[in-house]
Amino acid sequence: MALNVIALGGNAILDKVPTDEGQKEVVRKVASDIIEFIELGEKVVICHGNGPQVGNLMIQQKAGDSEQTPMMHLDTNVAMTEGSIGYWIQQAIRNELQRRRIDKGVVSVVTQVEVDQNDPSFQQPTKPVGPFYSKEEAELRMEKGDGVYQEDSGRGYRKVIASPKPGRIVEKDAILSLVDADVITICVGGGGIPVVKNRLGDYEGVEAVIDKDLSAKNLAKEIHADRLIILTGVDNIYINYNQPNQKKLECLTIAEAKQYIKENQFPAGSMLPKVESAIEFVKSSRGEAVITSINNLRNIVDGYGTKIVC
Repeated sequence: MALNVIALGGNAILDKVPTDEGQKEVVRKVASDIIEFIELGEKVVICHGNGPQVGNLMIQQKAGDSEQTPMMHLDTNVAMTEGSIGYWIQQAIRNELQRRRIDKGVVSVVTQVEVDQNDPSFQQPTKPVGPFYSKEEAELRMEKGDGVYQEDSGRGYRKVIASPKPGRIVEKDAILSLVDADVITICVGGGGIPVVKNRLGDYEGVEAVIDKDLSAKNLAKEIHADRLIILTGVDNIYINYNQPNQKKLECLTIAEAKQYIKENQFPAGSMLPKVESAIEFVKSSRGEAVITSINNLRNIVDGYGTKIVC
């Protein structure tokens, strides 16, 4: 029985309908695909993104921002959306298990991920998050010490934050115990809640976001997964994408993948971090990584998707 870490994007969940019920409906379909994959004899741990959900939550909080109901810090917002999305996935999988009369546990774990407070991204934050502000509002917020705000594509000013590399997964041992007990585990949502250790050795949250695929790669390595599956919007990776000479890639070695990166074949904001995460997992674990669509999940065992191997 192979152990798989599945990384599901937040944009895949918030597809077209941003309502609570709209996102739950997407998750129900995902849950059905995951259970069909499990029925093939596979074991899974599920990670998920939360970028658009965090952004929407911050917009909602801005609308009601006051001394009585102030906006929450970003680490809290990450935790809130990790909890809500984890709840959706957990409930959908539980219902699907019962529908198919499968006796298996499922649980979601609000997960902290340690980051290095000296990570260079804290000195040069570049990741825009949350609502848009006017220039005057942004300047006022910066004067009050509320971080850095930058103009975003002519649409207004947004807060920019650090995106440090993920380190130790704080709840790793608990996750391992659940996996060993054959419990379907949902964890490291949104890349995990970024935390650092203070002078007393206690954890505390920081204003940052962690790339979900990088954290999923770390998790897969730490729990000794056989396969890292990164689910995205296409069935396969392509080179020369959307060009007349577009080519589908079905199997890549690490060396071939690195060469395509040098050729700038993968966009920095979308496919590149997925390919880099896959390379790092395969290199460090000797397992395999697969990048494909949600709808193709059940077909992975038959060789579908883009496989990255040593």
